Amino acid sequence: MNNGVLDRYFHITERGSSVSTEVRAGAVSFLAMAYIVLLNPLIIGASADSAGNTLGIPQVAAATALVAGVMTILFGVIAKYPFALATGLGINSMVAVTLVGVEGLTWPEAMGLVVLDGIVIVLLAISGFRTAVFNAIPAHMKAALSVGIGMFIAMIGFVDAGFVRRLPDAAHTTVPVGLGINGSIASWPTFVFVLGLIICFFMVVRRVPGGLFIAIVANTVIAMAVEAITGSGSSADNPAGGWSLAVPQLPDSVGGMPDLSIVGDVDLFGAFTRVGVVTATLLVFTLVLANFFDAMGTMTALGKQGDLVDENGNLPGMKKALVVEGFGAVAGGLGSTSSNTVFADASAGVGDGARTGLANVVTGVLFLLAMFLTPLYEVVPIEAAAPVLVVVGVMMATQLASIDFTDMTVAIPAFLTIVVMPFTYSIANGVGVGFIAYALVNLFAGKAKKVHWIMWLISALFVVYFAAEPLRAIL
Repeated sequence: MNNGVLDRYFHITERGSSVSTEVRAGAVSFLAMAYIVLLNPLIIGASADSAGNTLGIPQVAAATALVAGVMTILFGVIAKYPFALATGLGINSMVAVTLVGVEGLTWPEAMGLVVLDGIVIVLLAISGFRTAVFNAIPAHMKAALSVGIGMFIAMIGFVDAGFVRRLPDAAHTTVPVGLGINGSIASWPTFVFVLGLIICFFMVVRRVPGGLFIAIVANTVIAMAVEAITGSGSSADNPAGGWSLAVPQLPDSVGGMPDLSIVGDVDLFGAFTRVGVVTATLLVFTLVLANFFDAMGTMTALGKQGDLVDENGNLPGMKKALVVEGFGAVAGGLGSTSSNTVFADASAGVGDGARTGLANVVTGVLFLLAMFLTPLYEVVPIEAAAPVLVVVGVMMATQLASIDFTDMTVAIPAFLTIVVMPFTYSIANGVGVGFIAYALVNLFAGKAKKVHWIMWLISALFVVYFAAEPLRAIL
């Protein structure tokens, strides 16, 4: 495609962007998201299932990059929005801890439930129900979703960079987290994060074109210099002072064939035999609800951030986008990587100017290349990319201005939505608590008829979602 064809197909000029901006911003999304190729294998790659088998860290890394690349490109080409997909954080932990660790499923059985979860979500999208849910959410709750996700990804940036740390239980304190180490920026990687944050602040205040991309590259160079001087190493060897995931140093090699042996290793209905129909059905229901609202909240937030929504806060062509996103769960299960969904960290690319699906194509191609060039992109430590997440969190928090906090029927559910997301590290939890609160406060205010029936239904479903563990024990 030449630039004219690209422009017409992706509506680049219409959305106030350019090909060069989309390419650059697509690279920014990849750099902000690339850590999932390192992190996902640590969550699901090393743990043995009930049969004593592991998926394998190299295999999960390769499959994670493959599925993210394919689904991100498909979303960009079909939905034409700059919302990149990758393995959903939180959902992958649910698969590893609950399905495999607690329920005793094998990895193929657990991934089979993820595939079924995806099929349900696709059917809900095709039926129009997912679109109807988007349309039923009040404007102030959509704004709260955007702010909450902004807070959530900022928290991810702070935690991944070591700026915010969980205090050990042995400290015997009621304070669950603290700044750095004993209140100080006591590690070189966290210092690099703070320096990167300052660089990002300069870029956005001065409105430097491509500033976030420049900041990531500059911070990576700084990180490499710091590592060469200090030899901080990995946090695995140096828990207090090492780099969280990737150590910023030149790799010994830059290529290699990916191991995709786990792709397609799925047992679609084995879980129903192992744990019973009722338990397996509840597990699928839990996955569906988490997947459904993680994607809904993230797409709403990214759409508002990029000024891509209409006057009601809805994305044009939403149904098509939701169908493609639903197939991310199917693809993630088939790839043995866990469900793929719209990734909140893609907000880095949107913040750098991405407005069309062309940015997604760039991000997806880089993910596919990552299968072969893992050592090369591992040069970028999360501490170099995390400052961008914090700055994007600031951008998304501007939606606070549209929420009327003088009205308690608005303030209570909006506030709970915003704070529960970062505090529980879950978008779905924030959505659930906020929706339940919205229904209750309007009931108490005598405005029950104002609440759309879909909001009542979703609130009831979230009550079941939050009670899933005791329900499984009873049934």
